[in-house]
Amino acid sequence: MNPMKPAGMSRRHFLSHAAMGGAVTLGATQFLSHLQANAAELKRNQKACILIWLGGGAPTIDMWDLKPGSKNGGEFKPISTAGDLQISEHLPEVAKVMDNLSVVRAMSTREADHNRGTYYMHTSYVPNPTVVHPSFGSVVSYEIGAKRSELEIPAFVSVGGGGMSPGFLGMSHAPFVVDARGQIRNAGLDGVDPQRLSSRLNILETVEDGFIRTDRGEIAQAHKDVYQKAVNLMVSPQMQAFKVDSESAEMKQVYGGHAFGNSLLMARRLIETGVPFVEVRFPGGWDLHNDVFNTLKNQRLPMLDTGIAGLVRDLKERGMLEDTTIVCMAEFGRTPRINQNVGRDHWAASWSTMIGGGGLNGGVAIGETNQDGDRIVSESYLPGDIWATVAHAMRIPLDTVHTSKRGRPMKIANGGQPIKGLIG
Repeated sequence: MNPMKPAGMSRRHFLSHAAMGGAVTLGATQFLSHLQANAAELKRNQKACILIWLGGGAPTIDMWDLKPGSKNGGEFKPISTAGDLQISEHLPEVAKVMDNLSVVRAMSTREADHNRGTYYMHTSYVPNPTVVHPSFGSVVSYEIGAKRSELEIPAFVSVGGGGMSPGFLGMSHAPFVVDARGQIRNAGLDGVDPQRLSSRLNILETVEDGFIRTDRGEIAQAHKDVYQKAVNLMVSPQMQAFKVDSESAEMKQVYGGHAFGNSLLMARRLIETGVPFVEVRFPGGWDLHNDVFNTLKNQRLPMLDTGIAGLVRDLKERGMLEDTTIVCMAEFGRTPRINQNVGRDHWAASWSTMIGGGGLNGGVAIGETNQDGDRIVSESYLPGDIWATVAHAMRIPLDTVHTSKRGRPMKIANGGQPIKGLIG
């Protein structure tokens, strides 16, 4: 039950009451009080995942699996870390917290196209024209979010860009998209005074209820559910979790003091509120066909470095890291060979994904590529193995099977298996 809404009161009556009182949202003080009141309940089932998405295909050979001495090695040097592995010299802050993080250095797929690779990495399934598979964030929303009765805002939030489709799980498990400042587009309702908002929603509810009664299928109900989520955000004190600007300058600086860091700080606020899955999209893109080393050294890696390190430190300080799995991935890697434009092209055969927290083993490298980085010389891993590892950390049963709209059984993480070196 919504603690802000009396039993038996309809949405229409509640909104009218809120409008008459002159306030549809609650302030930061109420938000903190609400968090404290629910802290014990949240802690009992606070498993969460933060996905850091490096769209465009990050050059992991220059980040997590350097090849010094090879013709493919590039300009960067590896440095030692707090764990038992080396990473790029341009990730010095991450190196200090690497005992909490690990790198899977043996990712291998056949999808070197941006769209297909993005789909595969998010869903564990290759694209299929007969079915739209859910993003793993939607799976978490379905399996965990729906069971968190205290959660009044969407269970899957995407920060900084559009998220993937919920597929056959339905629109109620789609990502709720906000920008890096936490700005939410409430379907044209921003800036409307409470009285007019109540009136508009009364009309909308009447129209949608009538449409649903005409047996138009599940789309009409899904549309209404999406609007309901938007309304919940407006009336719930939990919406304050999006207001990252309320954080102190000192806390923002922990995350680097930039837009990407603020997005990660917002992710921490959201999971602290009870959201089980947050995807943060790195701004700028990683499709580095040209001038890869200068772009990494001067733009991408400094932000990634301070942002990830700040997130790990903050979660650890708050006692949340053991319950929060962090995944940093892209749709593929970049070619070991450096091209004529001093860039790297698309490469899906051998690359890396970073994963940590969530009670997983930290400070280790899983898998191995050869001296030139163009071939895996150990066991290789698929997207489903990454998500099966996350499912294990989040206590989602690996024998879970979902059913598509056509009645086809779909194994969670496409039947992938948790990576043994990460789970002990």
